Amino acid sequence: MPAETPATESVDAVVIGMGPGGEAVATDLARAGLAVIGVEGRLVGGECPYYACVPTKMMVRAAGTLAEARRVGTLAGTARVQPDWAPVARRIRDEATDDWDDRVAVERFEAAGGTFVRGWGRITGPGEVRVDTPTGPREIRAQRAIVLNPGTAPAVPPIDGLAATPYWTNRDAVTTTEAPESLIVLGGGPVGAEFAQIFSRFGAEVTMIVRSRLLPRAEPEAAETLAKVYAEEGISVRTGVDVIRVDHDGSYFTVRLSTGDPVRAQRLLIAAGRTTDLSALGIGAIGLDERAHGISVDDRMRAAEGVWAIGDVTGHGAFTHMSTYQARLAAADILGAPAEPAQYHAVPNVTFTEPEVGAVGMTEAQARDAGLNVWTGRAEVPSSTRGWIHGPGNTGFVKLVADADRGVLVGATSVGPIGGEVLSALVVAVHARVPVTTLREMIYAYPTFHRAIEAALADLG
Repeated sequence: MPAETPATESVDAVVIGMGPGGEAVATDLARAGLAVIGVEGRLVGGECPYYACVPTKMMVRAAGTLAEARRVGTLAGTARVQPDWAPVARRIRDEATDDWDDRVAVERFEAAGGTFVRGWGRITGPGEVRVDTPTGPREIRAQRAIVLNPGTAPAVPPIDGLAATPYWTNRDAVTTTEAPESLIVLGGGPVGAEFAQIFSRFGAEVTMIVRSRLLPRAEPEAAETLAKVYAEEGISVRTGVDVIRVDHDGSYFTVRLSTGDPVRAQRLLIAAGRTTDLSALGIGAIGLDERAHGISVDDRMRAAEGVWAIGDVTGHGAFTHMSTYQARLAAADILGAPAEPAQYHAVPNVTFTEPEVGAVGMTEAQARDAGLNVWTGRAEVPSSTRGWIHGPGNTGFVKLVADADRGVLVGATSVGPIGGEVLSALVVAVHARVPVTTLREMIYAYPTFHRAIEAALADLG
């Protein structure tokens, strides 16, 4: 007998992908009284609380504590430092992830009035969604909206031999119960940079393999600063090389490179970007290109008639704060509520290395490529009063990028201790287009790290 066709359910909205943005928009719609189904095949909350932002910053905090303890001899007396990964793993398991259980998040969504379905959602036609669940398919009609928040997965490059090895992605690195004795990191972006320093500070011999340079999207000065710190900490960074082949002998990896000697280590972490399988979403059924790198949206997050997309897939930055920002705009549009159109001229990001690397808006190169008449200003953190007081660990700088014709900042970078926190003042300045003259008239508290902004303004021109 032919298989039974499941009956079609009808609701107001279906949200496919319950990462931070998906959970937020689904919750907002449910609280507004709409009948909402949230669909997620992995964990509600997405990558951020389980494998990225939250647990990795616990790792950063632990590694930073070790580094600071090693400065006691310079600053405060004597101390013996013995790294132990067990407290880190325990804290991630118990405090951050509930042992990678999303029950609390599911119950939170259901308490808001939503219905949760565990499975993988796919658009099958206008207003139509099919969800493959462990107990079989469910057919759902979305009368008002489909919201796509698929997130991303670790990209694994097609390197000869790699697929047959037990390599790590960020998910494996977060769930490990032991720090490796040696580690190769493939990739120089924020993920690779953070993990390299974390495990190095826990005693691993770390080698980074970087095709271009560290933090390729940041200001070159930020990459140079971080590279200098890594060299001082014993992290080897091999730039301008490609990986030719990866082998694993049962205990160790051997990575063969386009130039230079092979590298050998106990673990290999692939931190080569993120990817989304658009074909799995079925967006071709509504006329969108499944071979594209992402989903184009307008300033209300509309991707097609009755379809909204938010988060990494829209190409405006793979950040939790971007996803939740877009979620608010999408929910307002679906509900017909007033909201400003999306603005991306002041998108902030922070890499939680030491020194922290915070940035907002354009880099100097991006501003020049955009045809702006560019002014820059820079101040070194160690030469500032607070930087001098801070002593060891004070490496960093503040760099400002201004449109000279309009007299406003269009970008800024804050590198140093709590560089991401210092960035907040610069985010306001770039977002609100505060005149440089106004910024120069402000009073900056003394002695603070953020006072370096005043010195960078004095250098601007």
